[in-house]
Amino acid sequence: MKRVEAVRRCHRLWWLSVVALHWSTMVHVAVWTPVPGLLPRAAAGMRRLVDRERALAAEWSGITVEATPAPTAGKEREALGLLARYRWLFGDAQRFREWRWTTMYSFVGGLIACVPGALVLYGLWGLFLAAFGSYLADDAGWDGLWYMFVHVEDVPTGLMAGLLGLAAGKTGLWLAPGTVDCHARFVRATLAPSEQELMAARIAHLAATRSDAVDTSAAELRRIERDLHDGAQARLVAMGMTLDAAEHRLNDDPEAVRALLAEARASSSAALKELRDLVRGIHPPVLADRGLADAVRSLALLSPLAAEVTVDLPARPEAPVESAVYFAVAETVTNAAKHGEAERLWIDIAYDAGTGTLRVSVTDDGRGGADPARGSGLAGIERRLATFDGVLAVNSPAGGPTQISMEVPCALQSPKTTSC
Repeated sequence: MKRVEAVRRCHRLWWLSVVALHWSTMVHVAVWTPVPGLLPRAAAGMRRLVDRERALAAEWSGITVEATPAPTAGKEREALGLLARYRWLFGDAQRFREWRWTTMYSFVGGLIACVPGALVLYGLWGLFLAAFGSYLADDAGWDGLWYMFVHVEDVPTGLMAGLLGLAAGKTGLWLAPGTVDCHARFVRATLAPSEQELMAARIAHLAATRSDAVDTSAAELRRIERDLHDGAQARLVAMGMTLDAAEHRLNDDPEAVRALLAEARASSSAALKELRDLVRGIHPPVLADRGLADAVRSLALLSPLAAEVTVDLPARPEAPVESAVYFAVAETVTNAAKHGEAERLWIDIAYDAGTGTLRVSVTDDGRGGADPARGSGLAGIERRLATFDGVLAVNSPAGGPTQISMEVPCALQSPKTTSC
């Protein structure tokens, strides 16, 4: 059965080489046709196909094929003009490798992958001739039936064709597992970047994420300054003016002073509440005191949706990672309630000790259609996670459901603090 499964995998790899023809054609049409947005979409489809090839190589053969990081969302501008589109396509080494694979090498890989299946089919043809070859040659008038070097014209030659077909089919089954591994090695040889290229891409990725982190920090500081100026500061100024008026009327109208003091006390309470809300927006106390698990549970309790939270964390992640993941989950929950028209929500948090990865999945039963390319919410989450080499995956077909998966490499450093 394992060899039959290997033949099925070979057929799937061959079919991917056929799909590559579609994306190769789309890319060439996009280069020659000045349709806005067509080239980036075709390049994205080409990358998805190549990523699938990498994933299958890792899943089926245990061969990891590295890739340089994809461009950060919103960082690339579409090329205009024929030469500019060519430079955009071939100027990036990773994109050029993907184009080269879909245009040329995928068909070589398809030829490699189709050998076992072709032998199995050819073997079935030999068995068919063993059963019906003499009848077709005599009664149906099919003169000139050949199988390899055997001219099938009667029962003995038909049996010989059947034996050869059985040998061909068994050869195809025997070759299938090795062919899958050979295809994976070919994928690695043609798609894996060099060490220098990986290092350059890593440096560029770190520079981009550092710039995003600096911009995010500056925007957060401006937000805090604005909230303090428009909120608590204004209330404190008003309270000071109220106390000043009370001081001037202390001897003349004690009842009016009592009312002014009550107003000042109310302003003080409102200012204190705004300061607490501001601090909670910077770093929620429950996150600092009890960790990511209870902070997410608190989010679920405050959400208008019926939420279920499943947590499997043996210890607490690093504080910066906790904060980034918490706010990413908070943004996702807010989007589900505000834009997704969802009624239920499922949040799963787990840590994979084997890979050192924190995995978070947020699923809702809303109307779907979420796209990081449209709107700043998901793109902001992606940039926030990219600071820690994290990735965001969105699966949101029209009509729902929506599943947003986040993975962040991190270490668990401090014991968890949780009520459960």
